Amino acid sequence: MTDRTDGLLFDPNTYDPQQFDAETRRLLRATIDWFEGQGKKRILDDDLTAQWPADFVEFVKREKLFATFLTPSEFADGNPNKRWDAARNAALAEIFGFYGLTYWYTEQVTILGLGPIWQSENKDAKLKAADDLEAGEVMAFGLSEREHGADVYNTDMVLTPASEEDRANGILYRATGEKYYIGNGNVASMVSVFARRASAEGGVEERDDAYVFFAADSQHENYHLVGNVVHMQIYVSTFRLENYPVRAEDILHTGVEAFAAALNTVNVGKFNLCSASIGMAEHAFYEAITHAQNRILYGNPVTDFSHVRANFVDSYARMIAMKAFSRRAVDYFRSASLEDRRYLLFNPMTKAKVTMEGETVMRLLHDVVAAKGYEKNTMFREVAQLMGCLPRLEGTVHVNVGLVLKFMPNYMLNPLEYPAIPIRDDPSDDVFFWKQGPTRGAGQIRFADWTPVYTEHARIPNVARFFEQALAFKELLLTAAPDADQQKDLDFLLNVGHLFSLIVYGQLILEQAALTGLDDDIVDQIFAFQINDFNTYAVALQGKPTSTQAQQDWALGAIRKPVADAARFNRVWERVKAYDGAYEMAP
Repeated sequence: MTDRTDGLLFDPNTYDPQQFDAETRRLLRATIDWFEGQGKKRILDDDLTAQWPADFVEFVKREKLFATFLTPSEFADGNPNKRWDAARNAALAEIFGFYGLTYWYTEQVTILGLGPIWQSENKDAKLKAADDLEAGEVMAFGLSEREHGADVYNTDMVLTPASEEDRANGILYRATGEKYYIGNGNVASMVSVFARRASAEGGVEERDDAYVFFAADSQHENYHLVGNVVHMQIYVSTFRLENYPVRAEDILHTGVEAFAAALNTVNVGKFNLCSASIGMAEHAFYEAITHAQNRILYGNPVTDFSHVRANFVDSYARMIAMKAFSRRAVDYFRSASLEDRRYLLFNPMTKAKVTMEGETVMRLLHDVVAAKGYEKNTMFREVAQLMGCLPRLEGTVHVNVGLVLKFMPNYMLNPLEYPAIPIRDDPSDDVFFWKQGPTRGAGQIRFADWTPVYTEHARIPNVARFFEQALAFKELLLTAAPDADQQKDLDFLLNVGHLFSLIVYGQLILEQAALTGLDDDIVDQIFAFQINDFNTYAVALQGKPTSTQAQQDWALGAIRKPVADAARFNRVWERVKAYDGAYEMAP
């Protein structure tokens, strides 16, 4: 089939990722073909009836998909195709998102469940995890609780020292407590459970060294599945352990290492949310452009209306930006080391910024398709309903923007020389994912100078104009930075964080554009919305109750109008229009 589009969006008809090895390409193609073989009606009906995706899990088992993609090479048992490779994992996550959040989520919580295992020094647990993946099993991450959320300091899962009789049988503790919002908790062969030990007096230890990660089996008789928290295909379980036997071979981490395992696992897991958001938006976009381009309203195609074209061009530019930033972030994560931890900024950006952009894309498209977006025979309906999950999983946007703020002073004002980071789609094992080291010290991480990539692209009118805003933001930090009281005002600080995020977002988009030869028209269109988004946050900061006069003056002075170019807009629109009918899932 001839591809008449620009090929920048995922298209199941033409997808052939030549950057990957033969087995990776085969598995990605097999995954696409399996979904296409299911057909649109089957996938949508399963969503509407909240059908657990047992047939998908069976496909994963048959193809050894998770075993190949999620087993570090150290435990590959001689299979050269098994490794933890973030580049191909991102590609798989985008495909899963394209066909439904359920399929992505099944893998996502398996990744989270594996995090504490692959980080541990418990070789027996690692070998069991590798064997279970080979057998087609999925995993779960038992961290959050109904009363405490993901507040690991206050877990009510308690380990009581075992009796002498238990100890004679190799049991060290008995675990009792409940976990809440645990994906795959209905079937997981290994559930990584966070707990703390009871004191000798029978209370709960408050010391940091009392915390423990251990592996549990969802099919054990002392593991009680309470139910599904949500009415969806995914099984977001509540489960309760009652005197669950914990042996030495089940212990994954203790003390401070248990905290680090929790946080570093989320670092790995949250990275996948951006790819799911991208895939979901792409499928909805195909349906939206095909519908609108062929819909006659008041005697004209819907796409003849200027506001409709503007929505499509904006949503398309935002999707390309989402993909550019996320793929460039992969390079930083795969190249990370204890000496280069810049990924700790880009990682929460993929989670917070990219998934928020997914919501923006859906809002723009929904304003075009209107009532069509609620019809049960459309993928659009499913995506519109579920897209909002992603900014609110693995920590809310607020939590992640709060994290991003820790990096702002050094990023904006205190650059350090680093070697250039290349494109990282090589078939290597990302061993650093499981050796991330300390979880503290975010404020000490240094970054390369962010300004050169903007200067290099200043030939593009809207990049040059946005760069003016970025430099103005730097001036704000130097002359009217948040004072002591404002630094305690999270409402104020989050707005500052969003302004800062736009600059980081633009940096990686421009780096990816340079590496891949992204067309200047698209880059110009991307930075047109970057300018408008900066304006929105600047006006919001101006109106904050606690903003000072200097900050108010700065905000109004930082506003810029994007450079309008009708010819450029029309060229981008022609790219968008070419997607009419380019892909439609078979019934």
